[in-house]
Amino acid sequence: MEPVKKVALLGVDWGSTHRRAYVIDSQGQCIAEHSDAVGALQCKGRFPEALTQLIAQLQIQPARIVMSGMVGSALGWQEVPYVQSGLSLNQLHKHLTPLREPPDHLNCLLVPGYVLRDQAGEPDVMRGEETQLMGAVAMGHSDGWLVLPGTHSKWVELKAGCIVRLSTFMTGELFGLLTQHGTLAAASGTTTQVWDEPAFGAGVRVAGHSALSHALFVCRARVVAGDMPAAHAHAYLSGLLIGSELHAALRVDTDKPNTLRFQLIGTPALAEHYQRAAAQMGIRLDLLDPRACYLSALTQLQSHLDGKPS
Repeated sequence: MEPVKKVALLGVDWGSTHRRAYVIDSQGQCIAEHSDAVGALQCKGRFPEALTQLIAQLQIQPARIVMSGMVGSALGWQEVPYVQSGLSLNQLHKHLTPLREPPDHLNCLLVPGYVLRDQAGEPDVMRGEETQLMGAVAMGHSDGWLVLPGTHSKWVELKAGCIVRLSTFMTGELFGLLTQHGTLAAASGTTTQVWDEPAFGAGVRVAGHSALSHALFVCRARVVAGDMPAAHAHAYLSGLLIGSELHAALRVDTDKPNTLRFQLIGTPALAEHYQRAAAQMGIRLDLLDPRACYLSALTQLQSHLDGKPS
């Protein structure tokens, strides 16, 4: 068995269903990483054991551990209060929260999420995405719109490194629910789904001129009326949900959609459908690597915590 290695930082992106860990040395370089399905929901009541097992598996002795994501939520290990939108992402390190009673006396810090309110006073929140955004800012993306697709897709507008607008869309969750339960799931039945680009494009197009609840029913109507094979239902639904995100962003930001340029933080596989929908609507959607963003944030946090100029 290899000896335990002393390292400067262990960064853990601890989401609801998945966990990703990055080992950072004293020079700010990532020297090892790990991912698994030991999410916060699975770890309820056994977070200390889950962390110590991760450290043992990585065979490291970290001087500091920074954890972000749902581990700091009410469903996680220790709830960390949200910070307000006025706090620059560059100042997020000042609001890290020490973990109470950490296992083995480890130096553990939790990253807070953000809460924002719209003009009507309605709140929106993020927890986990702020760390990737901090990294994106450090990489030079301090202004403009950034998209973080997923179970709950986030659309974030930054100005000078501050979050000024946030809109969350339950795209991934809705897709999962609608394809497993209810009349849309019944319409697709047990048919093996086949990706169909025209069906996806139709969903994007319908999202621009119909209320979402009506457009969702159109998916079923297309199948039962014989206008679309049941095997194409998921492609249509994907286009409809992603298209609704894009159309909503255009409505709030500008009356000249073809001048818009978004940055999307996501893997190529996750971003592919978003880029196709954006291209259909004549707008640009550039890709940022989520791993690079997270590592950039860890480098920034390590520098600030060590008192070094970034």
